[in-house]
Amino acid sequence: MRNINKFTRRIFLLLFGSMFLLCCNSIEIFEINKTIPHQAWSSNFSAEGNFTITDSISKYDMYVLLRHTDAYKYNNIWLNIGLQYPGDTMQFKKVNLILGNDRTGWEGTGMDDIWIVKKKLNKLSFSFQQKGKYRFSISNIMRDDPLLHVMSVGLGIEKASH
Repeated sequence: MRNINKFTRRIFLLLFGSMFLLCCNSIEIFEINKTIPHQAWSSNFSAEGNFTITDSISKYDMYVLLRHTDAYKYNNIWLNIGLQYPGDTMQFKKVNLILGNDRTGWEGTGMDDIWIVKKKLNKLSFSFQQKGKYRFSISNIMRDDPLLHVMSVGLGIEKASH
């Protein structure tokens, strides 16, 4: 009975998180999340995907989307994020995402023991200089291998609201 309740709460959280991301004021043009197998993120597993930019004039914001359990033992996560422009090689950047702190707890939206965090990667909105197909890659570069209690990771790109 308890397992059914926990399962129901997880489904509700997933639906709530999806609705939250869809109900934002900005126009979402791309979002992809990759499930981490067995909630154990191996250093050789990269979340990868493609997206197409058709508007090179508008300004955009880029986000990392991360879902983890309350059992995740760090207040941050180091990621190696790659972006490949059309016709170019992939360029990587190391990013330290703060997920919470001991005083105030986890950032993001949580229910029961699951947390969804959406962190903006760029300080200022930017324009993609080229139209075309882009590729991204996200891997963890934490010392633990595998990194436990991370459920999914992804990338979101939105047209800036200003």
